[in-house]
Amino acid sequence: MFGKLSIIGCGLIGSSILRAAQEKKLASKISVYDNSNRVMEYLKKNFSVDICSDVSETAKDADLIIISAPLSSYKEILLSIKSNLKEGSILTDTGSAKKEVNKIVKNLGLKNISWIASHPIAGTEHSGPDAGFSSLFENRWCILSAANQVAKDKIENLKKFWSKLGSKVKIMSFEDHDYVLSLTSHLPHAVAYSIVRTAINNEDKFKNDVIQYSAGGLRDFTRIAASDPLMWKDIFFDNSDNILKVLDNYSKNLNEIKSAIKNKDSKKLLEIFSSTKKVRKEIIEAGQDTAKPDFGRK
Repeated sequence: MFGKLSIIGCGLIGSSILRAAQEKKLASKISVYDNSNRVMEYLKKNFSVDICSDVSETAKDADLIIISAPLSSYKEILLSIKSNLKEGSILTDTGSAKKEVNKIVKNLGLKNISWIASHPIAGTEHSGPDAGFSSLFENRWCILSAANQVAKDKIENLKKFWSKLGSKVKIMSFEDHDYVLSLTSHLPHAVAYSIVRTAINNEDKFKNDVIQYSAGGLRDFTRIAASDPLMWKDIFFDNSDNILKVLDNYSKNLNEIKSAIKNKDSKKLLEIFSSTKKVRKEIIEAGQDTAKPDFGRK
């Protein structure tokens, strides 16, 4: 599909792209780079691809360049590979926030390069190259964002690439992407971090009991809160405006529940709880989860 594919950053997402691209033969040549020596050693032992010791060399002559590194490293990576980007190539990424990254790319003034942001909405609570697997993107959404001047055939080529990895593809503006993800992904992570910190207090004599008898609700929040700290720190900074807005709304809704409890307002509590129940059904109908008991766990 592509002559040369370049993957910069080989954690969970990057290594999964590498595995899937190799398995499905989506490029004649694949070059990879990661700034971690541990990751580079893992790649050398487990993959027969071009493993580059210099990030700029990774991008040389590549038809598709995928940045799958922490958002805070994008600027340095882009400055390093800028002079080696092939004319007519597609530059994309896998980050969870787009508006600030798009500003960085625009300020670089890249000539004859198609910048099309990607966000594969896939992942686990685990990180690192050994956590990757080739089927990670199957039946998952991948959102693409691009400026109006980007050629339609380039967008179509990238869309086909993600489709071959197994993804369902949606086109969305940079701004809409960041707002939607602040609600569907970033807010749940903020809440999860807060809930787990509240439940597990180091000085609390009940800490061991809380862990041992953890009910499904807390257990599932700990999965979310176990996500890569560096990645999520970057996301919260890059999409701060949207995240702060939705956190304000969350605080208002939480205060509404507190008020109903304090005033023993059963009618209000039932109203709140009933209004959210149908969302679960809609998520299942949209194919984003299963109706099996306990989320289909065995």
